[in-house]
Amino acid sequence: MEKIDIKSLDYGELQAYFKELGEKSFRAGQVYQWMHEKLADGIGEMTNLSKSLRETLNETCTYTLLEPVNILTSGIDGTQKYLFRLADGNVVESVLMKYRHGNSVCISTQVGCRMGCRFCASTIGGLTRCLTVSEMLEEVYRIQKLSGERVSNLVLMGTGEPLDNYDNVVKFIRMLSDGHGLNISQRNITLSTCGLVPRIRELAEENLQITLALSLHASSQEKRKELMPIAYKYGLEEVLDACRFYFDKTGRRLTFEYSLVGGVNDTDEDAAELVKLIGGMNCHVNLIPVNPIEEREYVQSEKKVIADFKNKLEKCGINVTIRREMGRDIQGACGQLRKSYMEQKESEAEE
Repeated sequence: MEKIDIKSLDYGELQAYFKELGEKSFRAGQVYQWMHEKLADGIGEMTNLSKSLRETLNETCTYTLLEPVNILTSGIDGTQKYLFRLADGNVVESVLMKYRHGNSVCISTQVGCRMGCRFCASTIGGLTRCLTVSEMLEEVYRIQKLSGERVSNLVLMGTGEPLDNYDNVVKFIRMLSDGHGLNISQRNITLSTCGLVPRIRELAEENLQITLALSLHASSQEKRKELMPIAYKYGLEEVLDACRFYFDKTGRRLTFEYSLVGGVNDTDEDAAELVKLIGGMNCHVNLIPVNPIEEREYVQSEKKVIADFKNKLEKCGINVTIRREMGRDIQGACGQLRKSYMEQKESEAEE
């Protein structure tokens, strides 16, 4: 008999499962609290359950826990990067960023990624598999337990394309914001996508209050194709129409992420085209100085170029920020820590 992934069951599903077991419904509430509020490390910790019930749960369920392989702490800003091992031996990375307004965690949604964005370390090696609901929850739970810090904000911007793991990601968001669990406000959750148009439209109908962040990274279809293979499937206007649909349905201001690559998408012409493209939309532009990676020749734009690009957008009434670089000294960029770990393992295997 296949075991049930108990930590991936939402509150209603857990109640139904306990009913099948012939247990009183309040037991489901107790177990849910142990898993999602008290963040228990195992069923054995659930001391208000009978020994026989705990044995039944151990026999019929799997209990997802992530094992920390490496934790790096930035000497610059206190950012912490976590490398976690999954039950099947795969590894994923997550980041804790500390801000004055609260602690933010960036999680991965997949092991690897198949989107192929040219400047991203996460996509080198392709996609291995999607993460389960419980594995994504565990990224948040482990960080909160290991750091002793309350997590108040979440970004789905780590390794993987969240909308390529659609059902699990939506369920994860609902469970993380559930009053029976950590109860993180949906308004404090941001989902970043490279632009899977049908899924953006589907997400708009989910009645969630999360922020949608589109990885835009170019002001023209031609240039976007150079940087992001997804642009061959969905044109820029098609993607922006989906974003407008998301805003119309949710009322949530859109975020456009724009990685500035030196000499590629940071010219005056690029800024002017971007203004034409998104001017008039209720949006925020997050300019990101690109993190150079060995496998690509892309370089970071110069500081003056970044500042000038920002000023040009602001003069045209567009709300802009330059993303503060966090954890640069600890391979803070997406995919870098996992990639170096995998390379080390391959080297050891060859030896």
